[in-house]
Amino acid sequence: MKKLKLHALVMSGLCAAGLLASSAALAFDADEAQALAKKEGCFKCHALDKKKEAKSLTDISKSLKGKSDAEAKLLHHLTVPEMVKFEDGKEEEHKILKTKDKAAIKNLTDWILSLAK
Repeated sequence: MKKLKLHALVMSGLCAAGLLASSAALAFDADEAQALAKKEGCFKCHALDKKKEAKSLTDISKSLKGKSDAEAKLLHHLTVPEMVKFEDGKEEEHKILKTKDKAAIKNLTDWILSLAK
């Protein structure tokens, strides 16, 4: 009986630790992400929630929502130069992030992906 209670107590502790670790992994700093987006010039073409020269960050998030490769696609778009086409037919190379700080980039992608509601 004591072994069973001890086992249940250990399992409860492990579950609680897992929940705390997973919620910490999902945490991001929105202010820091917005500051990086501003510093990197993202807001020159993208607005938070309305169309500017390019899709809003919210619309980008919505287009990726539910996709298993959403984070990888967004990371690629932010870090690998590629051509983008605008509604008016104009094409230009999408600017990539200058920062090489992986934690800051992850924070930015997590924040953008969180915008889909």
